[in-house]
Amino acid sequence: MKPEIYKDEGYQFMGAAFEVYNDRGYGLAEEIYQECLEIELELRGISFLPKAELKCFYKGRELKKRYIPDLFVLGCLVVEMKAVTELAPEHEAQLLNYMRIARQPVGYLVNFGHKDTLEWKRFILSKLITAPQ
Repeated sequence: MKPEIYKDEGYQFMGAAFEVYNDRGYGLAEEIYQECLEIELELRGISFLPKAELKCFYKGRELKKRYIPDLFVLGCLVVEMKAVTELAPEHEAQLLNYMRIARQPVGYLVNFGHKDTLEWKRFILSKLITAPQ
């Protein structure tokens, strides 16, 4: 596993997230942070897709239910945002499921609801990293 996978993309994204947190602080609704982060990413020229639906399948059959991560950044980072006092294991599980379904090896869980600092975690699913050709 290469921990540096999408490192530069992660720095770019997290720079935008820190800017939003520093400007807005904590305690607002998740939707406010979502919109602010989308604006910040746009201002920085960082490409993203907001609320992109991920298709789900069971035994080869497509389900009606879709998973919808908050952001897909730079074509390689799955981002799930929260505005809660403390991150919980189910938040991590949610992001990991999004990463598996999207078949993307790198994800960020970002919590704008934590007092005093932006809380975030970077996840890497090594089984999704393709070997260089």
